[in-house]
Amino acid sequence: MAAKKKSSSKRSSSGSDPKSKRTVKNKMKKTMHEYKHGELKSGGRKKVKNPKQAIAIGLSEARQAGAKIPKKGAKKKSAAKKSSSSKKSFSRKK
Repeated sequence: MAAKKKSSSKRSSSGSDPKSKRTVKNKMKKTMHEYKHGELKSGGRKKVKNPKQAIAIGLSEARQAGAKIPKKGAKKKSAAKKSSSSKKSFSRKK
């Protein structure tokens, strides 16, 4: 028999925790149901008409419930910093 590899004890903050996944799934399910039936409201007054806004509300509610979800620009910012720093190092001489 092959020996099983031990998984690392550190968990990433991307929602890989089973409880976080369950929380996100339940909140998104509830939010999208409300959106599809015209019951979802933004700020308590206006009905949400944009599906992207409904997704954002669902993720926000999941974060408030304790799910570990990274913010939208977390990956983009680190990639942008790496690419911009490499562009600066290659300057032209006249």
